[in-house]
Amino acid sequence: MNSIPTLSLNNGVDMPQIGYGVFQVPDAETEQAVAAALAAGYRSIDTAAIYGNEEGVGRALAGSRLPREELFVTSKAWIADLGLEATLAAFDVSLAKLGLDYLDLYLIHWPAPATELYLESWKALEQLLAAGKVRAIGVSNFLPEHLEKIIALGGTVPAVNQIELHPALQQQDIAAFNTANGIATEAWSPLAQGAVLSDPAVVAIAVAHGCTPAQVILRWHLQQGRVIIPKSVTPARIAENLDILGFELSAAEMGALDALERDGRTGPHPAEFNG
Repeated sequence: MNSIPTLSLNNGVDMPQIGYGVFQVPDAETEQAVAAALAAGYRSIDTAAIYGNEEGVGRALAGSRLPREELFVTSKAWIADLGLEATLAAFDVSLAKLGLDYLDLYLIHWPAPATELYLESWKALEQLLAAGKVRAIGVSNFLPEHLEKIIALGGTVPAVNQIELHPALQQQDIAAFNTANGIATEAWSPLAQGAVLSDPAVVAIAVAHGCTPAQVILRWHLQQGRVIIPKSVTPARIAENLDILGFELSAAEMGALDALERDGRTGPHPAEFNG
């Protein structure tokens, strides 16, 4: 869909700003869900080795018969596969399950800071980038302290940092660090698993624009220049989550959503999570 805006990553690769995430979608349901997303107009699909559904994604991509260059496919290396050789091997497994010749974006899923093996994994990702097996490399759930150690290696700066981010957990310090270092911020759980959708401020804005609360939140993300990967397995909602380009939130409405910050983390804390 030509109307989906893109972000130019720090190596010049264009990434769709709205993608489709398949976290917690069983492999048996993934093919149908991704097919529905592609039919709705999504071209960016986000999966991970730990999700256990890369094969389902691959079946949907193959069945779509869409040109490979129109697709943007992301996967991630899990904590158990940190380390140079382990990450290289994990990448090959993911690529085979997806049935692809290359990935558009490959991420280290969590830093697991107890070992700092993510630094060796980063060298693996740089090798994959140099070999043309992936178009861009990045990280997920990294704090500034982890990013600083990668940047200090003196090689490639991550193109993307995918973090939990929604109105209840805005992580402004990480987003600011990303921006200052040319790293795109990608929001996972952009709707806070539905936790903010019934908030009176969100509902009022939705009524004013004749749209859904979910569309309001996704538009809030979009206007701040983030990549978003909302997940649903309902075809109508999959399409609805993409339909956020026809309205704009005012500065006052953006401020009302900013005011919903409450440190409402739904996932693990990256400083503490080691798998």
